[in-house]
Amino acid sequence: MKDPQTKDPETAVTTPPAPSVHNRANPFKAHLTENYSLSSAGSNKDTRHLVINLAGSGISYLPGDSLGVVPRNFPKTVDDLLPHLGIDPQATVDQPTGATTARDILISGYILNRVSKKFVKAVLERLPEGEKKTSLGEIVGNDETFDDYIFTRDYTDVLIEYPVNFSIAEFLPLANKIAPRLYSIASSPKAHPDEVHLTVAVVKYLTHGREKFGIATGYLAHGQELHKPEIPVYIQPTKHFHMPAPDTAIIMVGPGTGIAPFRAFLEEREVTGATGKNWLFFGDQKRAHDFLYEKQFAEMQAKGLLTKFDTAFSRDQAEKIYVQNRMYENAAELWKWLQEGAYFYVCGDAKRMAKDVHQMLITIAQEKGGMTPEKAKEYIEVQFAKTEKRYLKDVY
Repeated sequence: MKDPQTKDPETAVTTPPAPSVHNRANPFKAHLTENYSLSSAGSNKDTRHLVINLAGSGISYLPGDSLGVVPRNFPKTVDDLLPHLGIDPQATVDQPTGATTARDILISGYILNRVSKKFVKAVLERLPEGEKKTSLGEIVGNDETFDDYIFTRDYTDVLIEYPVNFSIAEFLPLANKIAPRLYSIASSPKAHPDEVHLTVAVVKYLTHGREKFGIATGYLAHGQELHKPEIPVYIQPTKHFHMPAPDTAIIMVGPGTGIAPFRAFLEEREVTGATGKNWLFFGDQKRAHDFLYEKQFAEMQAKGLLTKFDTAFSRDQAEKIYVQNRMYENAAELWKWLQEGAYFYVCGDAKRMAKDVHQMLITIAQEKGGMTPEKAKEYIEVQFAKTEKRYLKDVY
């Protein structure tokens, strides 16, 4: 999910923390102390602020690092599935760590919110000859149709439509195992000792008459009781996304949940008394409903910590406005900051936003730097990003 690049050791300003005994193979059982929505009732999204307590873990981190979370399925998801599989919830399953039940291993071990192709193929093999076998065979036989079919279905959806049974031993090899999810940390450890904060957009959707959640976001936002230590977590350090020297200016582009590491950066700079200028670009759909951390950023701006703050709310006017549009409106000043040595950070969606921001940087280099299109592209992608290492991305 992250793509670490080589870090210039001269830009490091803080000694990385000592490795914790807790890692991907040995996560710490943490607990939530806060869970509230950052988006108001009129929003199209449910974006959450989560505070996870790390007390007693020995875990430490730096702004820019990520938190690995090992999610679990909702018990109801498993309880809905087991009767369709024909499996007794208390059926014994032998594991290297000892025997467990079918219900418990499905809750904690396997991805159930999206069906696997190998399971659908196994269902096809078990179906008796007839109309159902023919219809499923046509789906499986066409790659594009097959991709569309599994995209909106979980195991229960398939078994309702094509009823066949499996033993737990037969089912497990057909399902994909749960893997950790990485979330950019939204807090400074100096500002919030023994805590890690996350900014999480909850994935929720209704397909085939059933409500479903993203496995990790649903687990964090709606599957946890406060103060109950059962969230397995660990730190995934970054090699490339930390802050520069305290007196160096930074420009941060973080629409939506991409704001997370920049909240951490600003909190760290406030606590440590860093003197470098800070410019933040934030965007989302509607100012009234989706302005994440609005009060905190306003306070930072009033204190002078946030030197410049530009927002883009795409659906507040007929013509959609995005962070790259705000960059272009401020092109002359942005170029001046870059020429004076500012670092440029971008966090969030890799498919569209990051590409648009990247292209806008090239456009600004061309127009304000007097470069040809080819020279501008070379400057941003080679000199600025690779040689000077002042263009840093945390995109996914």
